[in-house]
Amino acid sequence: MSFEQPRIFINDTTLRDGEQAPGVAFTAGEKLAIARSLATAGVDEIEAGTPAMGREEIDAIANIVAADLPCRVMAWCRLSERDVDAALAAGVAHVNISSPMSRLQIAVKLGTDVEGAAARVASVISYARSRGLSVALGGEDSSRADPRDIGRLARAGAAAGATRFRFADTLGLLDPFATYESIKRVRAETDLPIEFHGHDDVGLATANTLAAIRAGAAHASVTVLGLGERAGNAALEEVAAALGHVAHGRTGIDLGRLLSLAKLVASAARRKIGRAKAIVGADIFTHESGIHVAALMKDVRTYQGLDPLSLGRRNKIVFAKHSGLTAIQKKCAKLGLDLDRETAVRVLDHVKSRALSEKRPVRTGELVRLADRALAESAVARRIAVGGAS
Repeated sequence: MSFEQPRIFINDTTLRDGEQAPGVAFTAGEKLAIARSLATAGVDEIEAGTPAMGREEIDAIANIVAADLPCRVMAWCRLSERDVDAALAAGVAHVNISSPMSRLQIAVKLGTDVEGAAARVASVISYARSRGLSVALGGEDSSRADPRDIGRLARAGAAAGATRFRFADTLGLLDPFATYESIKRVRAETDLPIEFHGHDDVGLATANTLAAIRAGAAHASVTVLGLGERAGNAALEEVAAALGHVAHGRTGIDLGRLLSLAKLVASAARRKIGRAKAIVGADIFTHESGIHVAALMKDVRTYQGLDPLSLGRRNKIVFAKHSGLTAIQKKCAKLGLDLDRETAVRVLDHVKSRALSEKRPVRTGELVRLADRALAESAVARRIAVGGAS
């Protein structure tokens, strides 16, 4: 018996939290181009920025709103009526109003206790709602908060008109098991739909996001390439590709558009995409190992779990230190070079030597030259053998 996979909503915060990565600064034009690309890729919501930063940010967000994209455009606000006013100036219809959840942050940032924070949450959300904005309540530092405190604040937000709660693992403190239990406990405290926002300080943001979804979160807060503060956030491309593949859930993301989106963001952020970066790295469908390649040539499923075509990509075989004889022979045959086994072994030896000295795969032109060299060596060896025999 099959069950329909739950719809998971992708809420991208590349233009807000992603831009908070050290040294990253998007121009208004870059923000608009990224927003368009995000919408084309199928995200459900774009967190376009923080209007309280000032006039330039307000204008940049307003440009995105004016583009009339086929997704929600949201602004991020602190627990402040002035921030809400700035969001209104940007023309958004949706805001995320963020409040500390842990008692530590409530005391330090708000100078009050949980009840005081709940009153402030109710007041600011009511203010935003009275001005026609839809509101999601953001839970900063939720991973260090008592779920009962989160419940108190979430219920105050819901009563004032909030329609979603964002559980933020602000410091990247959770593992997937703790994430699952935390989301389960928070769901027992509030009926609001849950969004999970994970940070990648110990490399678990994507795993934690998938665990949160397994526990019942319906929204994933992500950034392209995992861009964000410190070690960044859960990567949009990783979460979107994992759902429906290794994790239960489906999104509206067009996986074939992720590479171009990643390249656009990387260029604007002046960040390089690692060759082995999951989903969008240059080498994710590149094979070198002779053992793997020999099997792949018979059936790609032997060493390939993702279909390259689903990501708009293709397989690639390179020739270097770990290449095998079968791959060398087949590649040379495609290049019109008919090699016997002895000559193919010589080619393979030359390839390995070149790859080791150059610290890179051998290019096609080089392979042809190495094959010609091996053919010449084999011819000399045969002449010597014939001369010795006579």
